[in-house]
Parts: sequence; structure tokens; C-alpha cells
Amino acid sequence: MPEETLERPTGPADVPGGPDAAGPAAAAAVPARSLWSDAWRDLRRNPVFLLSGLLILFLVFIAVWPQAIAGGNPLQCDLSKSQAGPAPGHPFGYDTQGCDVYTRTVHGARASLVVGMCATLGATLLGGLLGGLAGYFGNWSDAVLSRTADIFFGIPVVLGGLVLLSVVTSSTVWPVVGFIVLLGWPQVCRIARGAVITAKHNDYVQAARALGAGHTRLLLRHVAPNAVAPVIVVATIALGTYIALEATLSYLGVGLRPPTVSWGIDISNGAPQIRNAPHMLLWPAGALSITVLAFIMLGDAVRDALDPKLR
Repeated sequence: MPEETLERPTGPADVPGGPDAAGPAAAAAVPARSLWSDAWRDLRRNPVFLLSGLLILFLVFIAVWPQAIAGGNPLQCDLSKSQAGPAPGHPFGYDTQGCDVYTRTVHGARASLVVGMCATLGATLLGGLLGGLAGYFGNWSDAVLSRTADIFFGIPVVLGGLVLLSVVTSSTVWPVVGFIVLLGWPQVCRIARGAVITAKHNDYVQAARALGAGHTRLLLRHVAPNAVAPVIVVATIALGTYIALEATLSYLGVGLRPPTVSWGIDISNGAPQIRNAPHMLLWPAGALSITVLAFIMLGDAVRDALDPKLR
């Protein structure tokens, strides 16, 4: 009677060449992990990132389409309802001019987010480019740029805004954006410079230079991808700061001006009436505080995910 042949599972020892031959194949089947994939995995598990991200998405939605939740006109006012409290259809009450505070609070998100995002983008691009080039090439260009950045660091932000923006008559957001970029790029420049100096001394950059890679290839393929993480963290946190700065300048009367709808303008109009009609101040101030807090929380979460020292 023939004997039954029992099958057994094959393992690395059954592969021709022994277990060592299966090692490279098994390693190749596992996808390589990078800083960005690890950071994204950590961010998806971070409740702070999820909460702040959802809140920012909601703010962006109402900034793009405020009519979705506030169908009224923020510039339509009725003096007979001046400083009136909450009423059906008007949950936040009315301001001094009889304008609906709820509608103005919703529509005010657009100006604040546009200023914050455009200023962050401009300061990041300008500061990152100048800081990256100065850190990579060094020599006299690094010294000149560092001293120039020190000069801008010495300018008080609020005082500089009072002086520079007081002569501007435009009611658009672009003078405020330009001023914030003018005083915001040195911080990004300093971070980008330090990150590039650290990255360019790594072994893989030296190996690429030894193989004949030019400056453009070294910067774009080897240095910049490994130096951009600190810049992203600083830009994310600075976005909330720039939104608060816009509101501060608008409160002082040198930032955004009517008929632009802004939280800073509404806070400025509501501050003198804090005793008689506190709703005029509390709602736009609360919206501003929540927005700034959301971006700061997002920046903290991104910093924790991209900082290898915290792993």
C-alpha cells in the first residue's frame, strides 16, 4: 500500500540558495518608508490634527461660499435695529449701524483667510528661496542676506504697520498682504537657511557632488526635499499669526477698511459698545480666536509629526 505524502509549507529554507536568498526578495516586497509617509500616518492618528483640520476645512468652505449658511447681505443695515439683541433669523443681534452681526461674522472669514494664506504663501516663497540660496552658496551672499534680515527683525510689526499702511488709501487686502510679506520673510529665511546648511553636509549630497551633479540638481533633488519640513512647520504656525496681525491692524484703522467685511473692523466697532451691546464684540472676536487657535493647533501637530527627535 503506497505511503501518503504529506505536504508541508515552504519557508526560506526551501528557497534555492538558503534563507539568505529570500531576504532581498522579501525586503523588496515591503514598501520603503519615508519621513512624509511616517508623518502622514502619525497625523491621521492625532486627534488634534483631525479636529483642527476639520475646523479649517469648514472655515475655508464658508470663506468660499458664505451664502451657504448666511444668505443675507453684510452691508445691508437698518438703523432702527441699532445694537438690538438676538432675534429670530438673526441669532447674533445687530451692530451700531443695524447690520446683522451673524452675517458679517460669516462673511468676515473670507478677508481674514485670504490675507493669512496669501501672506503665508508670499513670505514662505520669498524667505525660503532667499534663505535656501544663502545657506547653500554661503560666502558674501549669506552675510549680506543675514544682516538684511536682522534689519527687518528690528522693525516693530505694529509700529511698522501704523507707519507704512497709514499712507495707503486702498481698501483691498493686497497692501496688508504686502506689508506682512515684507516683515514676515526673514523668519522663514532664517529657518530655511539653517535647514539647507544642515542638509548640504549630508553624505548623500557629498556623494552626488562627487558624481558630478550640478548645483541645480543638488538643490532640487537632494537638498530642498530634505530641508523643506521645518519651513512647512513654521509657515503653518505663522498663518494663524498673520490672521491675528491683520485683525490687529484693521482694529487700529490701518489694515482693511470698509466696505471690506473683516473681523478686525467689527471688533474695532464693537469695542466701545462692550457694556451696552457685548454681542457686537464677542462674536467676531470669538470667530477670530477659534480660527487662530485652529491654525496653531494644526502647526503644532505638523511639527510633532515632522520632527524626527520626537519619534
